[in-house]
Parts: sequence; structure tokens; C-alpha cells
Amino acid sequence: MKKIKVSLAVILLMFMLLVINTGQVYGTSTKSVQNAQNTKSTSTNSIISDELAGELAQVNNEAKSEIQKYIDEYGSETYGFTAYILNQVRIYSIPFCFIGILIGAIFQYVIGVRKLDTRDKGLGLVVTFITLGVICQILPLVYTIVVLGWRG
Repeated sequence: MKKIKVSLAVILLMFMLLVINTGQVYGTSTKSVQNAQNTKSTSTNSIISDELAGELAQVNNEAKSEIQKYIDEYGSETYGFTAYILNQVRIYSIPFCFIGILIGAIFQYVIGVRKLDTRDKGLGLVVTFITLGVICQILPLVYTIVVLGWRG
């Protein structure tokens, strides 16, 4: 049991480090480039950097236009930005809850066959993540009804 906990902790740590370190990596050299091969690789790096910068600018513009759409729809910058955040939470909660339900099911049905305390922990995880998923899916709807329906 201790090995399973340690391995799950290591996998979770590696996943978190992967998510945190998904920034852009620049592969430029600090030395001056003299021959044609190094000149070619430097120009390739600048082309890749320009393409990534263009994609990043496009994503930024799309997010700003979507936030502006919410601000126009809700009539206030605060309400619109909150609705945008709740929509993002709604979208990204789905895979998070599926992974949590999967981990709970593994604890309940695979590991919990021999250990009843682990089986109960698995059931608790499944119930928790289903509840969290339902809340994250319904909260934007409730927010919209309250803000647009009762505020006027």
C-alpha cells in the first residue's frame, strides 16, 4: 500500500511539473554564428519563434474578444469577467472530474477488493468528484439566471 501511495505521489508530482513547465523554450546560441549550417539553424529558430508568437497573439486576441462578448452581454465588466471565468471552469472541470472518478473507481474496484478501507476511500472519491462536476456544470447556469434574470 505504501508503494502505491508513493508511486501515485510521484506520478502526480511529475504531471504537475509538466503542466507548470509547458512554456516556450528558446534554443538560440550565445556564440556568434559563422558557418552556413549554424546560420540556417538560427534562422529556423527565429522562424519557429515568430510562428509561436503569432499563434500566442491569436489566442490572446480570441480570449479578449470572448471576454468583450461576455462584458457586452452582461452589461458590466465585473459580471462579464466572472461569467467568462465560470465558463472556463465549466469547460476544464470535465476532464478533471473524469480523472478523479477514474482514480476513485480504481481505488474502489481494483485495490478495494482486498482492503475495505481503500474501497470506502474510492467510493468517497467517486462521490466527491461527481458532486464537484455537477456543481461546476450548474454554477454558470445559476449565475446567468441570477445576474441576468433578477438584476434586470
